[in-house]
Amino acid sequence: MTEYVFLDGEYIESDKATIPVRTHAFLYGTGVFEGIRAYYNKEEDQMYAFRMKEHYERMLRSAKVMWMESPYTLEEYCQITKDLLNKNGYRQNAYIRPTLYKSSIKVGPSLDNNKDSFLLFTTPLNDYYDASKGLKVCVSNWRRNSDNAIPPSVKVTGAYANASLIKTDALFAGFDDAIVLNDAGQVTEGSAMNLCFVQNGKIVTTNTTDDILVGVTRNTVLEMAKYLGIPTVERAVDRSEIYVFDEVFCCGTGAQIMPITSIDHRTIGDGSTGEITRKIQKLYYDIVQGKVEEFKHWCTPIY
Repeated sequence: MTEYVFLDGEYIESDKATIPVRTHAFLYGTGVFEGIRAYYNKEEDQMYAFRMKEHYERMLRSAKVMWMESPYTLEEYCQITKDLLNKNGYRQNAYIRPTLYKSSIKVGPSLDNNKDSFLLFTTPLNDYYDASKGLKVCVSNWRRNSDNAIPPSVKVTGAYANASLIKTDALFAGFDDAIVLNDAGQVTEGSAMNLCFVQNGKIVTTNTTDDILVGVTRNTVLEMAKYLGIPTVERAVDRSEIYVFDEVFCCGTGAQIMPITSIDHRTIGDGSTGEITRKIQKLYYDIVQGKVEEFKHWCTPIY
């Protein structure tokens, strides 16, 4: 089956999509991007892009920080995405990767007088992890880049070298992923996902100002918790706390909702998926397939 991408205003075959080797974003990491999932509902023969609008809104905020002029409106991005998914015609879950990037052919890091271009590709994608099992993670020796260096709240391509170092070292040390601290030694997030903790029936998550990407899935968890009647609190989290929470889970477009059952070889709770994590996880998978009427507005039908 021929697969298509959207590049320079055209839908073209993916194996013919190229960028010049001196493209600024390739040389300096000057792009902003999003990761969006689309879920296939077999019973309805329908694919739903999950919270697509919110992802593109965040991309446009990132673009503003990076001195970018968007070539399209929010509505046009959503329509381009729908059209591309229709052309690719998946009958399985898919990943959507829009990237707005500096495309001038120039040497030197400055963002001024530097053309902005848009690339969109999609690819089939199932689960990153086995959702029935818990992750074993460590606290990384690497620190999260700070808001005054490369803001984690801005989804910049070059900043993900930080995530690459964190994740790779964790894997080589025998863990599934890692928890990252900031320069002050407080908890931020995982390598590329937000963190949630459960204590005495309440969900705790880090502040939006604690050097994190303010996740769309993180917001989804907070809204689901409200729907389920589970109290939530956003606050600073110390490293020593993370070992003694009743439950820990991570959330993100890639990770979805994944329990963490061990941190630095310390068992979390009883070492299995906790009750609140399980409730959040189940509701999430129902919502993203368009099965929960109260949250259907988050699901954009593609076909």
